[in-house]
Amino acid sequence: MFETAFTPWASLGGGALIGLAAVLLMLVLGRVMGATGILAGVFAPASVYDLSWRVAILLGMFTGPTVYWLVTGGMPEITVPASMPMLIVGGVIVGAGVTYGSGCTSGHGVCGMARLSPRSIAATLTFMATTAATVFVVRHVIGG
Repeated sequence: MFETAFTPWASLGGGALIGLAAVLLMLVLGRVMGATGILAGVFAPASVYDLSWRVAILLGMFTGPTVYWLVTGGMPEITVPASMPMLIVGGVIVGAGVTYGSGCTSGHGVCGMARLSPRSIAATLTFMATTAATVFVVRHVIGG
């Protein structure tokens, strides 16, 4: 049986940092911090300025683990209880959802909900219901 580790303090700290980053991006640049939109914009930037802030955020996402390693002296153990084919299928499904849902969990769930966007509220409710159903099926029906 797969057990999920409950890490309230680390989760609270991570959530606070994501929220702070989203607020600062909106305050400074007037942009929504949707990770998939930021990544997609790197491949088709509107200008050099548009590319620069997107690359800066992506670099921050990649250097975060390095900072963690430097501060703590190690990386947390991460166990992925899925095969590579399952990860690929999951990635394709998420990619399709992001495309059809016009955004990801960070764009809708963090930024859109904070702006009381009806579209983002509907999208986030859909994310959460789908997640709950998936966890139920994987853990109790399939037996993962």
